[in-house]
Amino acid sequence: MTTVGILGAGKLGSVLARLAVAAGYRTLVAGSGDPGPVQFILDVMSPGATAASAAQAARSADLVILALPLGKRATIPARELDGKVVIDAMNYWPPTDGILAEFEGVGPSSAVIQQELPRARVVKTFSHLGYHQLEEDARPVGAPDRSALAIAGDDPHAVIQVAGFVDRIGFDPVLVGPLTEGVRFGPGSPAFGVSTDSRALEELLGTRVGADG
Repeated sequence: MTTVGILGAGKLGSVLARLAVAAGYRTLVAGSGDPGPVQFILDVMSPGATAASAAQAARSADLVILALPLGKRATIPARELDGKVVIDAMNYWPPTDGILAEFEGVGPSSAVIQQELPRARVVKTFSHLGYHQLEEDARPVGAPDRSALAIAGDDPHAVIQVAGFVDRIGFDPVLVGPLTEGVRFGPGSPAFGVSTDSRALEELLGTRVGADG
């Protein structure tokens, strides 16, 4: 993979853009409006990243990250994501998104996103740490204080690609199984909001590295 597209130019999107640029990826970021003002923000917040429309970012990227509020997912260019590896970094958070009936009592929100993007290969990660933790805790491979990120997905090849991306931008990947296992690190879970190493994260998740769903 050489190009990463990030849909969402807020705090999470900006941090992920900085990490992706630092790791050597061509990075396209789509905000909610015209790319011009977004580029101005990126030049300050994420130097090296390029503003694009959501459709352009989706079409051009090898890997697309959904880093926008769940309530704004209607802006996602679904058709352009056909066949793409898509990272769902969103969470269902009623205090922010309001009550969304389609996410009430159905398990992990990523399962709904996969249904809405049936031809994309959705993988869940970047969702159990805050944007500030992602920025502060990224470390090179082999660093003794490296933190880990949980990953869940139904497509094994997509999961492998995402694990490689996670590793390259500074975190140890911990594979937990299919998308339904995203509940293990969703809001309210023991792992949610906890930045720790892979062994401790495995214990919080109740799984092991490389677990296959």
